[in-house]
Amino acid sequence: MTLTTVPKTGHQTFLYSELATDLDTLKADIAFLGIPYGDAYSVPEIVNDQSNMPAAMRRASDRIVRSIERYDFDLGGPLYDNRPIRAVDCGDVAADIGDLKGHYGRAEAAVRKILAAGAMPIVIGGDHGVPIPVLRAMDGEGPITLIQIDQHLDWRDDVNGVREGYSSPIRRASEMAHVGEIFQIGLRATGSARNEEVEAARAYGAHLISAYELHDHGMEAVLDRIPAGGRYYLTVDLDGMDPSIAPAVAGPCPGGVTFPQARKLIHGLVAKGRVVGMDVVEITPRQDVNQITCITAGRLIVNMIGAAVRAGYFEARA
Repeated sequence: MTLTTVPKTGHQTFLYSELATDLDTLKADIAFLGIPYGDAYSVPEIVNDQSNMPAAMRRASDRIVRSIERYDFDLGGPLYDNRPIRAVDCGDVAADIGDLKGHYGRAEAAVRKILAAGAMPIVIGGDHGVPIPVLRAMDGEGPITLIQIDQHLDWRDDVNGVREGYSSPIRRASEMAHVGEIFQIGLRATGSARNEEVEAARAYGAHLISAYELHDHGMEAVLDRIPAGGRYYLTVDLDGMDPSIAPAVAGPCPGGVTFPQARKLIHGLVAKGRVVGMDVVEITPRQDVNQITCITAGRLIVNMIGAAVRAGYFEARA
């Protein structure tokens, strides 16, 4: 089976990028990759609404960015700043009904090929199990400082015996030798975490930053805690954002991260060091209102790309 497949309906690519499914000959600065499926806890979750997220994000492209040459006030100019940036969409990681875990191996292989081509991977989930194979593929990129926006802690060792599902990505990341400090931003209310998961996260040294600490002290204070000169990976669970701007999630909860706060984090990380990749996960498109959740996720990606371009990330390849 091939690593990725081409979307069959709607926009074939995200943000008007080129389609590039031959990862062995990939030439790109930025590579979008859909990973629709995680590691399910139950039969109904094998194909949940989150598996429709990559297609929904592609459909929202013309609301996320009206046209590539347009002036973007988040960035101070067009998305790619009139530079010869090559962005491609590698399609969606293929799944196999006869091997319900094999797509994680294909996801890891796809990200390795993207990195080997010198491109920045921007991954569109799927549920929050998706970063596990992505981070495994980055074992040559470390040490990585992992930055998470999320309502939930995601430190479960397993759920129903499944160790690589959406409640476990940060626990699995903490076990990877190339992952160092972990910052978890926007925590609030309740999820799958029990006292033992909170204790495990604290024992590791994870920085647990509640939404309320963030609102009281601001994102600048959070950025001040993140070491400069690092290599950062950003994972954004949309339920970490406030539901006023991200209603289409399985677990909406008031009090989340605002868009200006998340934007400040992204621009701050790009200015502090090198962002090696990013994912957005956990959108349930059937619950979306006027595509606003996809637009929110897409605008975070736009700010990451625009900041990276202006920081000169891709100049050596231009």
